[in-house]
Amino acid sequence: MRKKIGISFTEAGFQNYWNWFTAVDLGEDLELLELSFEKGNTEDIAKCDGFVLTGGIDVTPAISGGAEDYPYRPAQFSPERDEFEKQIYAFAKAEQLPLLGICRGMQYINILEGGAVFDDIGEPENAIHKKGAIDKVHEVKVIEGSLLAGITMENKGIVNSAHHQAVDPDRLAENLMINAYSVSGNGMVEGLEYKDKKNHGFMLGVQWHPERMEEKEIQPFSQKIKEQFIQEIRTHRK
Repeated sequence: MRKKIGISFTEAGFQNYWNWFTAVDLGEDLELLELSFEKGNTEDIAKCDGFVLTGGIDVTPAISGGAEDYPYRPAQFSPERDEFEKQIYAFAKAEQLPLLGICRGMQYINILEGGAVFDDIGEPENAIHKKGAIDKVHEVKVIEGSLLAGITMENKGIVNSAHHQAVDPDRLAENLMINAYSVSGNGMVEGLEYKDKKNHGFMLGVQWHPERMEEKEIQPFSQKIKEQFIQEIRTHRK
């Protein structure tokens, strides 16, 4: 039986996440499974051996005590998605299954662990980070000795960017650590991982979008992350 990678459905570029995992990546032993809050297929969560929490609209601010009105607020939130992905995260954490959080996904992990995000990072930072017609690009610094550093084998790099919210470092969840930050502007949080890795499964959160980076097949901040995530799934025993 093939192991399953559960990818949470998003209204924003879901196919990019799906296509990121090629037939060569999956081989004969892995397959993808869409976990959709719209379909409500919660029963499929337990069938998965690893998860991707995707990007998309802002998490409902009431969950972390955020403002109800702020710049670039979406026309409506998706509490159904929030609840569905909360179940995904709880299952992944309880079973210590590999988990990759991308953009909103990373932010939501911090929120679920008791942290919070900036409602909006402000216009100077939006000029660096917020998506326009295409993703913006900027440099990140990787924290020495972090899981991310060990995966990418890089201490800095260029990543893409398409967000107007970010993890508030002053409200970082207690059991998380920052593994990368933006070199430009105020140094936005660009990556998270667990502090205590012995008592948790593999978890990596990134603020950028590895699934749609330019030259992602040779970009260590995309390809090496994907390769490590897949390896963790293959070697993990339930």
